[in-house]
Amino acid sequence: METIMRVENVSKTFGTGEALNKVLDNVSLEIKKGEFASLMGESGSGKSTLLYIMGGLDVEYEGNIYIAGQKMTGMKEAQMSALRLEKIGFIFQFYNLIQNLSVEDNILLPIKMAGKEVPGYKEKLDEILEITGLTEKRKSKPAQLSGGQQQRVSIARAVLSEPEILLADEPTGNLDSRSTAEIMELFKRINEEKNITFLQVTHSHETAAYGNRIIRLDSGKLVG
Repeated sequence: METIMRVENVSKTFGTGEALNKVLDNVSLEIKKGEFASLMGESGSGKSTLLYIMGGLDVEYEGNIYIAGQKMTGMKEAQMSALRLEKIGFIFQFYNLIQNLSVEDNILLPIKMAGKEVPGYKEKLDEILEITGLTEKRKSKPAQLSGGQQQRVSIARAVLSEPEILLADEPTGNLDSRSTAEIMELFKRINEEKNITFLQVTHSHETAAYGNRIIRLDSGKLVG
């Protein structure tokens, strides 16, 4: 299988002197195209830090990150922003929706901010609204939606540009068990139908079980 993302000898420290904290310690791993992987570990193990580095949101680290054969490490901010828009989708525990925008305008926001023509995304918008079950909610505002529906909006926003990989940080952390199961089934559908690679940070064995691979971190090191 093709490697879609490669982490090469990545280390990350916070603080100095006696307060020095090595959050990641020489981590190397590969994510294959089409994988549904879960990154697990105790609180403070470095899993969210690693995810942010892999997504280009944290650029202060040692080592190298590659996506689709392209070296991310050392990129200028403009290049990195363009790469993130094209290659990487982000989903967070908190939905990060604009409250005065409709569902469809929230989904289209990254496209508009990138200066792209919105009409060219009409078919993709209609498709992702159908996949996420939001077609009838497209004109609603976030305050009119449940937590699960708001997370679906953030997923649709991340998937609209059909990135190579989706990175999710505890994406069901604020949801009840029913909504969690629905969101995880949605991730599985997107992974299988669109062949979008998926990597989630989770502490839950139940959500990790939806994928086909578990990566474990312990005190900043890969284990197992």
